[in-house]
Amino acid sequence: MAGRVGDLPKAIGNPATRALVSQGITTLAQVAALSEAELHALHGVGPKAIRILAEAIAADGHR
Repeated sequence: MAGRVGDLPKAIGNPATRALVSQGITTLAQVAALSEAELHALHGVGPKAIRILAEAIAADGHR
């Protein structure tokens, strides 16, 4: 998991990347469809990963 998966930012870290990929989530558009509570419920996705994902989604114009 050291590289990027889809367009997920590498900065979210391996645990968060693994958690998302295990749910079939590999793009920011898929992440944008989830609530913050749904992201928190994924083991490996912590506050830092959620912040990085939110910033990437905003920069990409998904939300």
